Amino acid sequence: MRAQYPASIRIIKVPCTGKVDLIYLLKTFETGADGVYVVGCEEGNCHFVAGNLRARKRVNRVKEIFKQIGLESERIEMFNLSAGEGTKFVKIAEEMTERIKNLGPSPISKKNIGSDNQETVSINSNS
Repeated sequence: MRAQYPASIRIIKVPCTGKVDLIYLLKTFETGADGVYVVGCEEGNCHFVAGNLRARKRVNRVKEIFKQIGLESERIEMFNLSAGEGTKFVKIAEEMTERIKNLGPSPISKKNIGSDNQETVSINSNS
């Protein structure tokens, strides 16, 4: 049975979360996401050695930027999972969806002008 996560989640698969650059994270919000979470390999188990550590630093940098400009840093998060933790992935998806729903639409999203629809983006490595 396939795991069911909220329909508002849009998944973007990448070979390694280390490839997720700061500008892509910020652009995701600008182009419509109300929240973003990055799911990488468990720390110490990255196939590309330190990709997930680079991704965490970039996510934390976006959190800092958001705090500096007065946005909720809770709109972006990083999680580490193994490929076999589908149930945990679904739980994270549900928690992030609820978090974003409580925060409301992102004020920097171009799509949110006059809209109540919300979207959460999950960026995942293919581990």
